[in-house]
Amino acid sequence: MDGLMMDYPLILPQILERARRMFPDKEVVSQIGETRHRTTYSALHSRVLRLMNVLRDLGVKPGDRVATFAWNHYRHMELYYAIPAVGAVMHTVNIRLSEQQLEYIVNHAEDTVIFVDGSLLELLEPLRDKLPTLRYTVIMDDTGTGIPQTGLPHPADYESLMAAAGAEAAVEPMGENDACALCYTSGTTGNPKGVLYSHRGLYLVALQSAMRDVLGLSEGDVILPVVPMFHANAWCAPYAAALVGATLVFTGRDMSPENVYDLLDSERVTMAMGVPTIWIGLQQYLRATGKQLPHLERMLSGGSAVPRALITSYMEEYGVQIWQGWGMTEMSPLGSIVRLSAKMADWQPERRLDIMSTAGFPVATVEMKLLDDAGDELPWDGKSVGELLVRGPSVARDYYKHPEGSSAFTADGWFRTGDVASIDEDGFLHISDRTKDLIKSGGEWISSVEMENAIMACPGVIEAAVVARPDPKWDERPVAFVVREQGKAHPTPDEIIESLSGAFAKWQLPAADDVHFIDQVPRTGVGKFDKKVLREQLKTA
Repeated sequence: MDGLMMDYPLILPQILERARRMFPDKEVVSQIGETRHRTTYSALHSRVLRLMNVLRDLGVKPGDRVATFAWNHYRHMELYYAIPAVGAVMHTVNIRLSEQQLEYIVNHAEDTVIFVDGSLLELLEPLRDKLPTLRYTVIMDDTGTGIPQTGLPHPADYESLMAAAGAEAAVEPMGENDACALCYTSGTTGNPKGVLYSHRGLYLVALQSAMRDVLGLSEGDVILPVVPMFHANAWCAPYAAALVGATLVFTGRDMSPENVYDLLDSERVTMAMGVPTIWIGLQQYLRATGKQLPHLERMLSGGSAVPRALITSYMEEYGVQIWQGWGMTEMSPLGSIVRLSAKMADWQPERRLDIMSTAGFPVATVEMKLLDDAGDELPWDGKSVGELLVRGPSVARDYYKHPEGSSAFTADGWFRTGDVASIDEDGFLHISDRTKDLIKSGGEWISSVEMENAIMACPGVIEAAVVARPDPKWDERPVAFVVREQGKAHPTPDEIIESLSGAFAKWQLPAADDVHFIDQVPRTGVGKFDKKVLREQLKTA
């Protein structure tokens, strides 16, 4: 028997329409170069209608992939709403990928139009003859110096197109399960994989964010997402903020501690979002200047584990709570959040800090389970450690254009996260390791296997193994152990790093001091590289 409820699809255009009606004068603030740009939800809604006409004038049709290559600002937010509103798929391209990875994902997505900040155009310039599906390049001036020249296909100025477009537009008919956004993983094993989001999935994450025991977002909040808009949809902040009517603040291209602090202070931000590296840098700035955070109430930090000392420091020195979250691109991305339950109110501070240092408890609609090596489910006792699997309406069921399927998705509808974890009796998640030898630096993944293969392709190298070392700022950094041909003095550390620069982004490269030459790579009993031995050597070095 069907329930007698209306068939009312959860689609993203409804969020901005609600913001226009309910919160027309609430602001969206962007740092654009030296200028602080201000708009409102009402004005942004009007520009989204024009942008919808721009997209249609450029030949964008329902289902087409439209790429963005941009920092956090109001124009990027306009694209967040306009692209799905015409039935197309917004492909947020990670600006930190290598040239080879950028070429792969733009071609794999078959992007037809790309919207790019002028300050980032040079990163795409080497690909001008390698993107066969790209028809138009729309350039957004984020420097105040005008639009640079480019050899990319059919360049056009964003604001000129907006000025010429019509002021009225109708939302394309769509269902809540239609695709609306596309993000690619960091390519930790093989090429990056595409995660294709639905309207319903992202709408539900926005609703989750408003829940009191998740982020507790409300109309009274001022939200600063330092997490990039090209990374997992900025953790859905552009949708969640509009849904509840919160003021939204963007950093633009300047994510320095100085700019972040200035925005936090002058815009009276109450909620900030970013990876631990951002908050470590801000902490150092605050200590150096003696400044305080009188308005900030809480931070959401994710992407990598938050140091326990950082949680303590912000609470004791600045009265700011750090809420640690865990999730993945495949989860849209929210999976769990740390919030103390009522029974923990009387716990001793150290015991409470133990909970604050976990990955938190599953948010509503996310189910979790642990499996042992035999595939049997493990209890939530805080002791049993196994592979973490998740499922839910905002969790991917497969990768985009991945016809052979993936072992990450089980036949009975679960996603294998690749994390090894335990879950305690209260439902708090304790991440202990990765199933693969990945390196997480500044919230982004680096593949040790791909780096090893690239090093071993360098002339004069016999073998190479790459492991992670802890880093107080970046969480982890890659360390390479290299076996050279006997008697050879080359390649040098600098030559190895140079050989990697074509396949890896600059931030992924190891430092020269982290390239070590050894006589042989230790092996396990079955002949595999024994990275445990190398990690122990790092501890005792």
